[in-house]
Amino acid sequence: MWIDTHAHLYSDHFNEDRNEVIQNAVQIGIKQLLLPNIDVESITPLLAVVEKYPSLCFPMMGLHPCSVNEQFEENLVKIKNELFSKKYIAVGEIGIDLYWSKEFVNEQLLVFETQIKWALELDLPIVIHARDSFKEIYEVLDKFKNTDLRGVFHCFTGKSNDVKKIKSYQNFLFGIGGVLTYKNTKLRETLLDIKLENIVLETDSPYLPPVPYRGKRNEPKYMLEVAQVISDVFQLEMKKIAEISTSNAKKCFTLLP
Repeated sequence: MWIDTHAHLYSDHFNEDRNEVIQNAVQIGIKQLLLPNIDVESITPLLAVVEKYPSLCFPMMGLHPCSVNEQFEENLVKIKNELFSKKYIAVGEIGIDLYWSKEFVNEQLLVFETQIKWALELDLPIVIHARDSFKEIYEVLDKFKNTDLRGVFHCFTGKSNDVKKIKSYQNFLFGIGGVLTYKNTKLRETLLDIKLENIVLETDSPYLPPVPYRGKRNEPKYMLEVAQVISDVFQLEMKKIAEISTSNAKKCFTLLP
């Protein structure tokens, strides 16, 4: 059994063949797909997919850092109302992104911290988007060191010093996806510092497809390419990778059946 802990299956990229994509995932042994929210507009399509596949797809709720703009206060109210009114498995995808723009960095920091407080109130994990922003992410997380905050660093591509810092928070896992398969990545070496008991698998579909599918739309069934590299690095059978990564996900996302 596998769990794809991060897939945007409600994206327009899947409008033509969503059912086929989900069935393909099931056929390779993926039993659960976790769907992060992005903004106010993505809530309706997200919930439509979850409603159609209630035993397979499980929703998160959050405001993505790239969606933080002039209307962030109004949007946060809507996100909070949604989060507190239904059953969600995590607060996500949240965090800080300084790759595209630094225009709303202060607002991003505020929105990130606010959503962490919601997660603690609801005893939910958080799913962190950190792009060119580890320093800023740590500054926020340091405020919550003496809490039970837990979660996943989605699409982790950090270095060994980042692994050490993140492990100091004690309750965070590392989301590993397609970047692991890329030719120039140093993530393979970093995996040995992370250790298998701290890893969950993800695709970030439709983004970041693994080798040999770069340039194509990513989808959950391609997660096996990532798992194979992890298997090679740790010199363990794929069955063991599935067992351990799934167990890790279940411990973090405690509302999963």
